[in-house]
Amino acid sequence: MRDMILLKQGEIVLKGLNRRAFEQKLLGNIQRRLRPFGPFRVHCIQSTVYVEPQADESDMDAAFDAMTKVFGVVSVSRAAACEKDKDAIFRCAREYLAGAMAEARSFKVETKRSDKRFPMTSIQLSQYVGGLLAEAFPEVKVDVHNPELTVHLEVRDYAAYVHAAPTPGAGGMPVGSNGSAVTLLSGGIDSPVSTYMIAKRGVRMIPVHFFSFPYTSELAKEKVIQLTQLLTDWCGRMTLEIVPFTHIQEEIRAKCPEEYFTLIIRRFMMRIAHRVARSNGCGALVTGENLGQVASQTMEAMAVTEAVTDLPVLRPLVGLDKEEIVRYARRIGTFDTSVLPYEDCCTVFTPRHPRTRPRLGEVEEAEAALDVEALVEEAFAGIERLRLEPGREPELR
Repeated sequence: MRDMILLKQGEIVLKGLNRRAFEQKLLGNIQRRLRPFGPFRVHCIQSTVYVEPQADESDMDAAFDAMTKVFGVVSVSRAAACEKDKDAIFRCAREYLAGAMAEARSFKVETKRSDKRFPMTSIQLSQYVGGLLAEAFPEVKVDVHNPELTVHLEVRDYAAYVHAAPTPGAGGMPVGSNGSAVTLLSGGIDSPVSTYMIAKRGVRMIPVHFFSFPYTSELAKEKVIQLTQLLTDWCGRMTLEIVPFTHIQEEIRAKCPEEYFTLIIRRFMMRIAHRVARSNGCGALVTGENLGQVASQTMEAMAVTEAVTDLPVLRPLVGLDKEEIVRYARRIGTFDTSVLPYEDCCTVFTPRHPRTRPRLGEVEEAEAALDVEALVEEAFAGIERLRLEPGREPELR
């Protein structure tokens, strides 16, 4: 009996001739996530990924938790492997699930037999093992309709496997399988969730944060670094690009009409994010904008801000309400950090009466007082880059 982890693929199984490329991306992501927890062997057969510890010091509990956050996996099971013999399978189930059986009041057995050479059908093996388990644990009744515990048996090419109910995985597609994008990451609730949601579609994320010291503090910067670190559990390794934004905001305050402050600030963010995207081969920008949530997120305002880039702007939260976004933030573990009371640059020089129905020509006219290209170049040249990975301290690049 060998303890291991079984991972079931999701959407990858629907792919055609390019399926192998998606599987290779998934396996690479899994191997990187497992490195902090000891040596593991990772291989894929019949849409199932097998994670086998290769040493006593391999941390199976930590590895299991990490695997529930790998995009491309729909279920995760802690399992035991044994030889493909009906009595060996029963003994494995009796020993491996003894604790779970002792705590349950009812159980049933379900079998999947992908190796059709095995001499018993799925129903026959379920009945055989279920009958012996009922004798071994007489206090636990059989209930095939509503059991507290389901004993899962899988008979595959090289071995049989026993496990209890699988834990839901992260779903989605393997990170890196659908290109790269720049995500505008503030210290709020929304942008970490939008980053998570696009990463779930297989996109490698490059977070960009705009930092306006001394109007925003070092604590605010550390908060964003912490949020990025939390997101690496889902998105994998990322490089956080921290853009010095103070001079741009001061120039806007000094030379532009107050009612356009926020719109012009957002346009500069889009320009710089576009520049970062082009320098990293990215195909899109990602924002946490939500239709109608604030003055700069009306349809007219969003059209004005995205007019400075020819890249698609992905807004996964655009139709959600705040409660839905908060639920996502709690689920992915970013909410408590997002609500820490440190300001970000979006709250600096907020106009008293912002334009909610701006016209592009009016905003461009207001911007004409600025040396846009020089300001963008100065900010881009001053970017600080931090490399972040799950379980490791940030490193300057």
